[in-house]
Amino acid sequence: MSHISQLLAIALVFFLAAMSPGPDFLAVTSRALASRRAGFQVALGITAAIILWATLAMFGLSVLLVRATWLYTAVRIAGALYLIYLGVRILLTVRQAPQRAMTASTATRSQSAWRSGFAIGITNPKTAAFFGSLFITVLPLDAPFWVQVAALVVIGAVSIGWFGVVALVFSTERVRAAYARIRRPIDAIFGAILVILGFRLALTP
Repeated sequence: MSHISQLLAIALVFFLAAMSPGPDFLAVTSRALASRRAGFQVALGITAAIILWATLAMFGLSVLLVRATWLYTAVRIAGALYLIYLGVRILLTVRQAPQRAMTASTATRSQSAWRSGFAIGITNPKTAAFFGSLFITVLPLDAPFWVQVAALVVIGAVSIGWFGVVALVFSTERVRAAYARIRRPIDAIFGAILVILGFRLALTP
């Protein structure tokens, strides 16, 4: 397999993984519904975390994380608690008056969007395991340095490309107008799913 083929394989596999619904997708969509800028900031934060995990996996540090059970568990529990916290916070806004909830939610999202996206991405240790398996399967151990750098660039491009499109779509006027009419049930669903994902992450080794 040529180096270009290897990079294309990495791009395809990661793209399919990124498209699967999960905390990253929910974080981007929920923020984008309030603000396009916040949606893109979350996407950038998630991408930064993904690149960091991929870099660690590239140098074999993901193996250490997976084998150090206590460290893996600590990161996993931290991620689970953060998802539950986000879910509960969204559920609490459902009980507020619509205009008040929208204003408070927008302010919060604008102030901490990047940090929230990065926190969601960096507290998911399964990402490290994913990249570790991907690189072992696709990249040879003696791959040139430029191929390794290119792989990280490809991963970053796919991540910001996909989540950027998600942020763009969910921040359009038509989608946001529809969201404004049914904000409470949508927020309730988002919040409940995040809480469920948090408990699932906590209870699944």
